[in-house]
Amino acid sequence: MHTYNNNYYTATMQYAPQRAALAANVQADVCIIGAGLAGLSTAWELLSRGQSVVLLDAGRVAWGASGRNGGFVLQGWSEGLSAIERRCGKATAAALFKLSLEGVDIVRDMIAFHQLPGCAPTPGKLSVVRYEDGDNLRRMRDKMATDYDFHLDYLDRQAVSEKLKTERYFQGLRDTHGFHFHPLNYCLGLAGLIERSGGKIHEQSPMIRVESEHGRHRVITPQGTVDCANVVYCCGGYGGAEFGKLRRAFLPIATYAVLTEPLGARLADAVRTTDAVGDNRRASDYYRVVEGDRLLWGGRITTRNLQDEKRLGQLLTADILDVYPQLRGIRIDKAWSGLMGYARHKMPHIGPLARGLWACTSFGGHGMNTAPIGGRVIAEAICGETDRYRLFDAYGLEWNGGPLGPAAAQTVYAGLKIMDMFQETRSQRRATHQN
Repeated sequence: MHTYNNNYYTATMQYAPQRAALAANVQADVCIIGAGLAGLSTAWELLSRGQSVVLLDAGRVAWGASGRNGGFVLQGWSEGLSAIERRCGKATAAALFKLSLEGVDIVRDMIAFHQLPGCAPTPGKLSVVRYEDGDNLRRMRDKMATDYDFHLDYLDRQAVSEKLKTERYFQGLRDTHGFHFHPLNYCLGLAGLIERSGGKIHEQSPMIRVESEHGRHRVITPQGTVDCANVVYCCGGYGGAEFGKLRRAFLPIATYAVLTEPLGARLADAVRTTDAVGDNRRASDYYRVVEGDRLLWGGRITTRNLQDEKRLGQLLTADILDVYPQLRGIRIDKAWSGLMGYARHKMPHIGPLARGLWACTSFGGHGMNTAPIGGRVIAEAICGETDRYRLFDAYGLEWNGGPLGPAAAQTVYAGLKIMDMFQETRSQRRATHQN
């Protein structure tokens, strides 16, 4: 039985009623597999368009990555815009970027309009570099303004150091459009809206298989079935072999997070901003202040999901102290892991798989904005409103490498870490020489 793990979000979650498993043969316009943010967003968008919806999950609502992530809601995709431009061209890249902004606005507007409780949206994201790169950051700022009509604030090293008391960081870019929040409470609030609007959610109802015939589909669970015209797969990093070719197109990649004890006045010795913070490494540190004086700190990626809380606490404490040695002696209250679904091309799978079968998954650790817009794009397609899903045509179901995929991914990650270390060391030597 899949249930909530022990993390900051579950310790501060709103009421989450246990929803009954599917135990009947029912009918709906659409059956959605997976009650994380992608599935919930898709369900809401479909209900808003008059479709009847049944939402199934193998565990609880948002028990997976959607309810245990860093809580950053930001523009963009897991893949960088330059790579998207090279693969798709500037026009498609601009349209995809605009979609990503719409995803941020969906979440912000839902919280405000429906007064979703416990979401605690806080504006601002500060992206910092761990080596001298001011010229490149200024070019990036200018390119975003010119090509994408998106404004970023440039911070020199002194401005960064006023907010973040560390020698590790150099320059930064600040995004005032993005924000951070409590993702689990958002999902729980959205689930309540769905049910009050007539949607059905069944927990502990894993999909066994889907049978398709004459343009109709039957979703089979251990105790029931759903007959429908459309099925949307929103399985994420926790999806199994039952998802067939879709599961063979992404890898479950683990990332980790900890919650510190209350730091009191010590926090100001290190962090003096309410912005979410992330660095520019391939597997970056990402963190933010919660409850006024605690750090919620995430980082590292592996293809093997480490779940020893004590060991995770030690590893991420070392990461914190590498940036902020003045916090030596801090205690960790909670440590947890989560699985992200990564495609080889680092873009989500959004679009049709076959007649009446759709994918909205594989958000690569950048799902808080892309899952909501993915759900809207799928709903528009099912209802015949738009074909915006065609923007993802260049990102199909590329094979994940099978049994060798995790080892290959870990090898690539190790190589990227070496590149990060080389760039940091070179920059530090230059700074020492100049001084």
